[in-house]
Amino acid sequence: MVKLVIVFLVFMLNACGHVRKMPFHKGNGLTGTRFYEMAAAMNWASRDSLVIREALAGNLPSFLRHFVAVRVSVKDSMTGKLMKAVFYVAPDYLSIGTQKDWARVCITPYAAQQIADSLQCFLPTRKMVDDIYQAATVKLRPVPLFAYRDSTPSMWQHHLIIEGQRKGKKGLIAGIKKDVVISGKISRDKKPDRVAIYGWHQPGGRVIQPLYTGHIYWWVDYSQGIRLVYRRIKVDGKWMDYTEVFRNPRLRGLLCDEKDCDFLRYPVHPNSERTRGTDLLF
Repeated sequence: MVKLVIVFLVFMLNACGHVRKMPFHKGNGLTGTRFYEMAAAMNWASRDSLVIREALAGNLPSFLRHFVAVRVSVKDSMTGKLMKAVFYVAPDYLSIGTQKDWARVCITPYAAQQIADSLQCFLPTRKMVDDIYQAATVKLRPVPLFAYRDSTPSMWQHHLIIEGQRKGKKGLIAGIKKDVVISGKISRDKKPDRVAIYGWHQPGGRVIQPLYTGHIYWWVDYSQGIRLVYRRIKVDGKWMDYTEVFRNPRLRGLLCDEKDCDFLRYPVHPNSERTRGTDLLF
């Protein structure tokens, strides 16, 4: 019986392969408010574990399932031909909760990578963050906080501030968080175990946070968000895995504007918790 269930889940996951809707499972109804009550006194490691457990159990608001197309183009350096691509992004940052009561969460890149892997996604580059901002229909002014930046209550407070700004507007949102990104700067940084962050666009497009790898991976504060990107990219009408695009010298400019575009994913921490059912799918 267990084998039949596994086969069915694998089939359903593959069936979603070219659909811009993530294969989230139905969760147990944990709300965003309750999540932050549980996480209030947690350190980063415990908070990571809780987010992983709840995200992979399906406790995410349903609007995050419906990814939004972002169209980009770049000229082929050899032929001068304009190449076009479409990538699909979550309309908002990673959140826990129900459709009526949800909240954005802040986690390490290692935890984010585990969730992204399980949902057939990856994390964006600096260029993609800029492209997402340009495509966004809801652009909000950044709101910096200055005390207890890495505390869980500050993360909850910042979510509530953003919701006060948003006032119910719907659509692809940007400008509200710095993005955790993939970047060649990580593998070239003299210090190990870095996290790359970028963004927090002000009106007009200027960013508060340039591309930065000065923090160790476990530093997480209220301003950092996780944007999931579907790993299949449509390039000139052809579906490609994002790793294929990055490894093609003529195509990588569609997704990356750095000199070195060879850091494609963060490691998954060996001590991180996993959802057993999800592990069976991969």
